[in-house]
Amino acid sequence: MQTLASDFKAVERRTWLITLAGLVLALGVVSLPFSNWDHEFAGIGHLLGNEAIWWTYIAAMLLYVRKVERRPLSSIGFRPPGVGNVLIGMAAGVMVLAVLGTMYFLVLPAFHLSDSIASTANGGALMATPFWWRFISTIRAAVSEEVLFRGYAMQRIEEVSGSRIAALLLSLTVFTIDHVTYWGWSHELIVATGGLAFSLLYLWRRNLWVNIIAHFIVDAASVLA
Repeated sequence: MQTLASDFKAVERRTWLITLAGLVLALGVVSLPFSNWDHEFAGIGHLLGNEAIWWTYIAAMLLYVRKVERRPLSSIGFRPPGVGNVLIGMAAGVMVLAVLGTMYFLVLPAFHLSDSIASTANGGALMATPFWWRFISTIRAAVSEEVLFRGYAMQRIEEVSGSRIAALLLSLTVFTIDHVTYWGWSHELIVATGGLAFSLLYLWRRNLWVNIIAHFIVDAASVLA
């Protein structure tokens, strides 16, 4: 019996360490300033290089789940969406967009606050890039942020802590702060509100495709319009 208990504790400790390493990979590496390091907007080659880094990162995260954790991708919310969830994702995207639009055009001006992505250095450079690249980048942002912050981080934090609130707050905090280096502090209220909406959506549906669809709609409205 003691041997079985010892083996169980060893397995439990290994699982905890693997999960902790995965959270560092998901929430730590994502905060590194890749776009600054590779001078993302210096030219087409840099744009494509930056995208290659991010897609490689996403693939590494998914491989970590399958090969290191030895768990299915459904454990981070990758499940067949079905027609119902696709429609929910689309509706959620429109609703989040409406909320953010209200904040942008009514709430922020009422408090004499300004939040214009195009006016920031990165925002201006982004809007000057070709449409096809912005389209690819918008898909990547929706996929990467939902995989890292919602699918992996929220699921694993909830598992180790036993708390949905802890999972939501920790992942949302990192998600919000992570956007500072790219968009600046003026955009943080919008980011936090959108992040909270996506977090609640994930807790409700537990399906990454729902979140990815909603996220894409929200980002596309500001970057592709």
